[in-house]
Amino acid sequence: MVGMAMTMKPIDDLAAALDDAYPELAKVRAKEARGAGKGAVYLVGGAVRDLLLGRGRADIDLVVIGDAAELAAGLGADPVEHERFATAKVKLDGHEIDIATARTERYEAPGALPDVEPATCIEDDLSRRDFTINSMALPLAGDGGLIDPHDGLADLEAGLLRVLHSGSFQDDPTRALRAARYAARFGFTLEPETEGLLRKADLKTVSLDRRDAELRRLAAEPRAPQGFALLAEWGLIEPRSGGVQLAQEVAALLTSPPWRDFVAPPPAILAAALGPVGGEEDLARLSPASPSAAVEAASGRNPVELVLARVLGAEWLDRYLIEWRSVSLEIDGADLIEAGIAEGPAVGRGLDEALRQKLDGAVEGREQELRVAVLAAGESDGVA
Repeated sequence: MVGMAMTMKPIDDLAAALDDAYPELAKVRAKEARGAGKGAVYLVGGAVRDLLLGRGRADIDLVVIGDAAELAAGLGADPVEHERFATAKVKLDGHEIDIATARTERYEAPGALPDVEPATCIEDDLSRRDFTINSMALPLAGDGGLIDPHDGLADLEAGLLRVLHSGSFQDDPTRALRAARYAARFGFTLEPETEGLLRKADLKTVSLDRRDAELRRLAAEPRAPQGFALLAEWGLIEPRSGGVQLAQEVAALLTSPPWRDFVAPPPAILAAALGPVGGEEDLARLSPASPSAAVEAASGRNPVELVLARVLGAEWLDRYLIEWRSVSLEIDGADLIEAGIAEGPAVGRGLDEALRQKLDGAVEGREQELRVAVLAAGESDGVA
């Protein structure tokens, strides 16, 4: 994939850019980490990367040399803590902030969750991360100078994804899936040694839950189909037949009415790329002879299944979505019971027949609906 042109923030502008993008962090700075010391709290990861790229806000991740829970509590919020990883989550001025104690990591086995220990400096914490472009930090106190021990800025400028050490993908193979996400989002290429290591990544060493979570994150990207194409090119996934093209068509379909608000794009794009939901191919081959037949075929289906069937050729689903699925009767079961139909299955069959004929234009108005429904219910119930 060809690297995209970068709009880099001059280093001299970083402190001002930080204040502009994240004004709520002034409260963190003012607290001085509840006595942890000047320069002990850092903005890290994607937020720093995106400031340098001139992309504005990203998820806020803070690292404190000290106690993350103490800092979170000092901000006056009710933190949600994850004791194993020494992290806390707070809301500040309506924005969610992840706060972590600086730590080092050690992996007992490939793909396992890491064992963590507190770190005494930010450089040690940055050394545990996935790619150099995510291994930079900005101190919230002091002059705001960039901390970049792994030359992430140079890789940003070159449009490269580079891991920090040769065992990175062995420790955590989900980093290979993240590589596709970043490469698709930014148009970056893999540094050659990183690409060689990535192609050897073994996703079977991580749990299905962790793997699927990363794939869902990729599916939520604006350029998700390109990300799935990269994973297929790298030999890390096997898409369904035509899956990458199908994902592109689903992404396009879900940007325009009537499909735009019908289903969230990520699950539909993920299913398009990797595997069938169920009966979308059979549904796509149908040519319903009437509106009622179309409703019968489409009703009760998984919405993702309908999206995939539409992309696979079921153009009649446009009318189903716009017109037919919203057709309803003016009568209900109480009207049939009042007309002498006993409670039970006959009432449902009568209403179904009235709706079928209304969809097909054979009845119009309350009186006609009731007449058809009573006749159908009476025949099925043995009533003359």
